Amino acid sequence: MPGDKRGQARVLIIDDVPANVLLLDMLLSQAGYLHVRGITDARAAVDTFDEFCPDLLLLDLHMPHADGIEVMRRLGDRIAAGEVPVLVLTADDTTAMKREALAAGATDFLTKPFDETEVLLRIANLLEIRFLQLSARDENRRLESRVHERTVDLERAQFEILERLARAAEYRDDATHQHTARVGYTTALIAEELGVSDGLLQIIRRAAPLHDIGKIGIPDGVLLKAGSLGLAEFEIMKTHTTIGATILSGGNSAFVQTAEVIALSHHERWDGTGYPEFRRGEEIPIEARLVAVADAYDALTHSRPYKDAIVVEQALEEIHRHAGRQFDPEVVRAFLSIAGSHPVPGRATVSITLP
Repeated sequence: MPGDKRGQARVLIIDDVPANVLLLDMLLSQAGYLHVRGITDARAAVDTFDEFCPDLLLLDLHMPHADGIEVMRRLGDRIAAGEVPVLVLTADDTTAMKREALAAGATDFLTKPFDETEVLLRIANLLEIRFLQLSARDENRRLESRVHERTVDLERAQFEILERLARAAEYRDDATHQHTARVGYTTALIAEELGVSDGLLQIIRRAAPLHDIGKIGIPDGVLLKAGSLGLAEFEIMKTHTTIGATILSGGNSAFVQTAEVIALSHHERWDGTGYPEFRRGEEIPIEARLVAVADAYDALTHSRPYKDAIVVEQALEEIHRHAGRQFDPEVVRAFLSIAGSHPVPGRATVSITLP
């Protein structure tokens, strides 16, 4: 083993005979090992192990208070699967004892009296394996970190592409070109009011603006029509939910998966009369129920090719009136609560009490 590794290796000796500890300590020191500790009371094995953090344990088997088998049992996961190698040094060379020691977690086995050259070679070999394992673990961590960074970069790029696609869709029927941003902002406020966890809140904040991405597949004659849509035209318009879900399908990130759910289900209604799957109540994913309220409010308070905007007070009353029919009542309650205390786009302070 290279000399520099000897200088950093930490070796713990546990043997109830002080002379044995002293002999091993001297051998290791002469061989260039700088960090060696020995104890003669096996009852202190766990505390010493945790404090010293050895790279190798040299262990006697027959000791008072706790024998070597019991020491290995107490150390448990600290030495499991060769995490920290254990070299057993004992005068008991019976086959049964060797098997018991190896089964308890011993990595290697030498009988006393041992040959000094052999014990140093065994120690060097075990430590070399130990440091190779540590090096491999560090490299795996570095690789995992790089993979994570690359994954984040890919998710960010994916988000930016989808966000621009959503903007392209809204440029066709939203004069302000801010509908998606407003819906994302308002949805996040409602989610926060409902106590949604911070991790899910951030995902919803990013995913909500993609709710209408499917409108990019709706013909201009339908999307931009002034006035009410005919039945056939409305059926075409409704397909923006399934188009959006198809565009977003197959995503690996929680953000894209959530955006897919929202795109598909944000026009479902609490009473089951929405589309495209006629879900009702809590069958509708919570993220879609949140977006349904934020989207409806924004649509009411901003002009579209087929309608004029209404004032904020009327919009809030309309949202309130449809609680329990079109919208989740608890989501409406949260929305009306934040409407009077947060800068919701187009906000007006009104007093509305839900039944």
